[in-house]
Amino acid sequence: MALLRAVNVGTRSVPPKDLVRLLEGRGLAQVRSWSRTGNLVFQAQGRTPLKLEEELERSTREVLGLDTDYMVRTQGEWEEIVHANPFPAFARTDPSHLVAFLLKGQPSQEGFDRLQVMNQGPEEVRLGRRYLYATYPEGIGRSKLTLARIERALGTRGTGRNWNTLLKLQQWARACSSEPS
Repeated sequence: MALLRAVNVGTRSVPPKDLVRLLEGRGLAQVRSWSRTGNLVFQAQGRTPLKLEEELERSTREVLGLDTDYMVRTQGEWEEIVHANPFPAFARTDPSHLVAFLLKGQPSQEGFDRLQVMNQGPEEVRLGRRYLYATYPEGIGRSKLTLARIERALGTRGTGRNWNTLLKLQQWARACSSEPS
């Protein structure tokens, strides 16, 4: 599974069918795109997420002219993200305002401490293994806890999806893994 950072935002527009063709051209199977926000599910036997990120970023730049980050996770890593949620009650009552940010690298404790100090709003954040959870009880659009501020504090890039989207992608990944390739 892969999430793209800031695709189809402003001038960075790529039709989902072009992303699907790009991934299929790289030998990935069962490629599906969900939404225009860069959510991709596929099978990639024998390829590590980090190598696949590099390959897809390079190919997207060369073939589509788009310089963007990919956050690739295995199905097992995706299951970990869903099951490790430190805010289960929030996920049940307000899933559209619970966001998981997939990160390019593992932030240091020092970076997470900077984020905690910087965050003066009602949002709560918890760090996982190359991911971060954040609650937005007063809404995401008005929050000062933006992706840019998170990236600056943590020293790594990332992309976020709300809980509803995470669960939908989990279902898609499970269905994709059960199909023959």
